[in-house]
Amino acid sequence: MRFNKRVHLTNMKRFLASLAVICGLLSIAPIRTVAADDYELKIGVQTWTLRNLNFDQVVDFCVKHKIKYLELIANHMDPKAPMEETRRKKEILDKNGLVAYSFGVAGTSLDKEDNRKMFEFAKFMGIKLIVIEPGDFKIFDNIEELVKEYDIKVAVHNHGITSTYGNPNTLKNLIKYRDKRIGSCLDVGWTASARFDPAKIYREFNGRVYDIHLKDKKVTSTPTGDRAKDVFIGEGDANLKELFKVLKETHYDGILAIETDNDLKDPTEHIEKALAFVEANKP
Repeated sequence: MRFNKRVHLTNMKRFLASLAVICGLLSIAPIRTVAADDYELKIGVQTWTLRNLNFDQVVDFCVKHKIKYLELIANHMDPKAPMEETRRKKEILDKNGLVAYSFGVAGTSLDKEDNRKMFEFAKFMGIKLIVIEPGDFKIFDNIEELVKEYDIKVAVHNHGITSTYGNPNTLKNLIKYRDKRIGSCLDVGWTASARFDPAKIYREFNGRVYDIHLKDKKVTSTPTGDRAKDVFIGEGDANLKELFKVLKETHYDGILAIETDNDLKDPTEHIEKALAFVEANKP
């Protein structure tokens, strides 16, 4: 009887030790608030696509097409507009269940106090992300100070290969040692136009892509160089199906803002085809 009791105590000690190890592992394991199978792409619109519509028309258009998230251009909401106008437009957005999640591409300055105006605007609107494309690398110094002060992210937009940030390595090197709230606004159409694979570039930014412009371009070679033309989403070289898979794998929690550089008098067809493509190819 004494022997059995000793064995029982030994086994109990081993069990408790194993339980402690398991609990320790659970305490350091990453926890996702949303299961991978429940992942959904969040689709919005960059209102550059709707630039031939006024603000009220943009609101009506987004309500009609059930697009909740808006990245606003200055034509529709200007960060430097009088507060009365900003308050009125915010009330309209709120009333219609629309979310201005960002604005841009916002102009930036070497003058920190001038840049402060867009951060104050974002703070009032409840916006946590500003899209910029500084023409001078020195601007990043005061932008970084404002990012820290307001706890608002900035995402740097890219255009074609001949533009400042056309090569993704330029931005990656610029922000490498900057505050982590400074990242990329990945315009996948322009990325494809520079012969880069958007899915691969997204991975290389290692979690610092904070906004995506859902655009597609068809690239053709000519004797004078590549030419890129905006096409319907899914009909170009942006390899969007692969991008969607990668976004799900990494649980990207930002917005994909539908955009085109084509000057559309009526953006209905472009938007409807974009939404249909996403629905048919969502991971």
